Amino acid sequence: MEEKNKHIDNEWKENVDKEKTQGGQEKEFIPPIPDFKFFVSTLSLQASIFLGLIENPVTNQKEEDLSQAKFIIDTLDMLREKTKGNLNEEEGTFFENVLYELKMQYVEKTKK
Repeated sequence: MEEKNKHIDNEWKENVDKEKTQGGQEKEFIPPIPDFKFFVSTLSLQASIFLGLIENPVTNQKEEDLSQAKFIIDTLDMLREKTKGNLNEEEGTFFENVLYELKMQYVEKTKK
């Protein structure tokens, strides 16, 4: 058992030494495979940040910018019109649900 722990410790030390010699270089970012749902999710996330629903990852604070939220929602709405008839059922349903939820959140925020 003790021999196994030594092997793990040596491997860990080798990895630490390797990181030091690389000068703390960050690992290369490998982006996800682009697809339509991911694209819509990305825009939806931005709208949610501007609606103040989730924290801005840069400031770690909830911030509201309703004009930016409206711009993104309107952009998604335009995209929905332009892609009508070109999406599979799963993509279309996902898009409709995301857009509906964002619009309802926007209406709720503007009522106040």
